[in-house]
Parts: sequence; structure tokens; C-alpha cells
Amino acid sequence: MGFISVLTLSVLVSWTIGGVAAATYSVVDHGAKGDGQTDDTQAFTDTWNAVCSDAAAPTFQVPASKTFLLGQVLFQGPCQSNVHVEISGNILRPSGLWSGGVGSWIVFNNVNGLSIDSTGVIDCQGSAYWTCRNNHQCSDAPSALTVLNANGSRLSGLKLINSPSKHLIVGWSVGVTIDRINITAPGDSPNTDGVFILQSQHVSLSNSIMSTGDDCVAIGDGNLDVNVTQITCGPGHGISIGSLGRENSKAQVERIHVSDCSIFNATNGLRIKTWQGGSGYAKNISFESIDLATVDNPILIDQYYCPRKDCAVNQSTTLQVSNVRYNNIAGTTTAVTAINLNCSQSVTCTDITLQNINIQSAAPGGTVVANCSNAQGTVVGVVTPTVPCLN
Repeated sequence: MGFISVLTLSVLVSWTIGGVAAATYSVVDHGAKGDGQTDDTQAFTDTWNAVCSDAAAPTFQVPASKTFLLGQVLFQGPCQSNVHVEISGNILRPSGLWSGGVGSWIVFNNVNGLSIDSTGVIDCQGSAYWTCRNNHQCSDAPSALTVLNANGSRLSGLKLINSPSKHLIVGWSVGVTIDRINITAPGDSPNTDGVFILQSQHVSLSNSIMSTGDDCVAIGDGNLDVNVTQITCGPGHGISIGSLGRENSKAQVERIHVSDCSIFNATNGLRIKTWQGGSGYAKNISFESIDLATVDNPILIDQYYCPRKDCAVNQSTTLQVSNVRYNNIAGTTTAVTAINLNCSQSVTCTDITLQNINIQSAAPGGTVVANCSNAQGTVVGVVTPTVPCLN
């Protein structure tokens, strides 16, 4: 009896692999209160240290029916084995602004084979930062959840709400699966991207719902082979490749496939955005089977991206956009220009294919047009509105 009592203070034996006990480590057993008021950061850190040193595929457990107040925390690897994080309870960021550096709220770094499953809510309480940024009193704000250097990782069932800035960042990783993510923030909350992917390879994002104040999905620099499918996006700024080439940097993005998505009440639909002065390439990109409803800019290539409007006028870029295919895109727009291919004057966008496109005005009797600047490519099937620069 005494032996069992000692064990339950730290671990719950839940299953066995090859005769080795795989343990579940609960943050409550390491001192977390879960009352929504007590700072449980140290208990989470102590639990992680125990989990990360276990060589038998352990589970880090955030139990149900509790709310854990969590400060800024880094879950650092490498660990002795794959780690499973089970979030059944709720996690709450302290409200208000942080002093000192911004960074991210929750970070997993250098944890290969990481899996995170969640049925709880991660509440980021970011409204103080939105006010601060909208009043130009803050230049930055913390992101919510960041996963870096985590090859072979899987994130499933996460529900994140009201981040001060980006909700989920995945970077510098190979072989990542992201599934059933639910992200919510007001449409006017600044820079609250849903999922931001950068410097990663072989990433799959699927079956997710995102309502944000910025891009629902942003695919940044250094990505190769990213598949985005069955995303419901709105409100927000749509699904974006970029931004790329900021501060005259070189960007490389290749093999991006976006399919079977629904975008509504958004400022953009399907967007490729590059900064003036950048270099590199964005190529082999496809958007297929996308439904649009009351979207301001349904199809947009913007090689003069400048959100703060302080860039040199018409500064050229050598970042080439090529081999981009839009197929089976339909819906409505609130603007007159439904298709805008605004490419660099120094490097032409090439191999742009528009196939079976039907974008109508959301206004009864309204008309829509297409705009082209230094773009070359092909029209296949019926494309509405007509795109004059493509064959």
C-alpha cells in the first residue's frame, strides 16, 4: 500500500510498451492548483522536467475540470523519448501586458516526436495588447503557442482563443501534422494570425476552423511541401503565402497546395504577398476547390506588399512567382477587382494558370473585373471575370 501511494504522488502508470511502463505525469501531482488564480508555471515546468527525462514515451497531462494560470514557459528538449502532451483542462494566460521582452507565451523547442492532443481551451487573454497596438503604444505582442525544431510532431484538437498576436507558430520542423485546430479572435484584433508556418518541410494542416484578425493561415519563408486542406476561414485575411522578402531578404517557398477550403467575410481570399526589394522565389503553388463568400480580394498576387504604407514607391523586387495554379474557385466578392495579379516590374510572374473560376459581385447587379501587371500564363475552361493578360 505504501509503495502504491508513493507512485501516485508523481506518476500514473497507464500503459506498457515492450514490458516498460509508460507513465502519465499530471501537473496536479507536481503542485498545480488549477483554480484559475494561482500561478501554476513552476508546476508545469517541474512536470516537464520529469516527462522529458523519461525514456518510455511518457504523457504530460493537464487534467480536465480545472483552469491553470500559466505564465511564460519554455518546454525545452531534447527529451529521452517521444512525449505526448494531453490537454484536457483549460490553460489561461495572465491578463494585461508583460514587462520586458515579448517572445511567445508557450514554447516547445527541440522536441522530436512531440504529440499534443487537446479537448481543453487555451485562453490567451490578449485584448490588452490589441488596444495597445491599435493605439500605437506597443510595437509587438507575444504569440500564443510556438513549436520549433520538432520533427515528426502532431498537433490535434487544439482550441486557442484571443491571442495577443499569432495563435500557433510551427517552424524549423520536418514532418508535422496539424489537425482539428479551432482558433477564434475578433476580426479587428491586430496580427492575430491563426497558423503561421515557416522554415519547415512536409507539413499537413487540415480540418480546422479559424476566425481571426489576420491571416487564417500564413505560409512564410523557407517552406517546402505544405498541404492545407479543409479549412474554414472567416473573418480574417484569408490564406496567404507570405509575406516574403521583408527587408530585402531572400525567400524560398515551393510546393504549396491549398484545397477544399471555405473563406468568408474576409479581406483576402487566396493571396501571395511579397515585399518590395526582396529576392528568391515562390513556385509550384496550387489553390483548388475553394468556396468564397463576400471576400474583398478573392485572388491576389501582391508583389508590392507594404502594410504600413511606408515603402519606397514602386520599388522593384527580384522575387519571382511562378507555376501557380488556381482551379475550381467560386464565390462572391465585395470589390470590383476580383482577380488582381500585381507582379513585379523587374521579374515577371510566369506559368499562372486560371481554370474554372467563377467570381461574382456580392452586390445585386454588380460587376467584377480582373487586373494584370506583368503576369503571364494560361486560362483553361470558363474564367469569370475575364483575365486579359493570360492566353
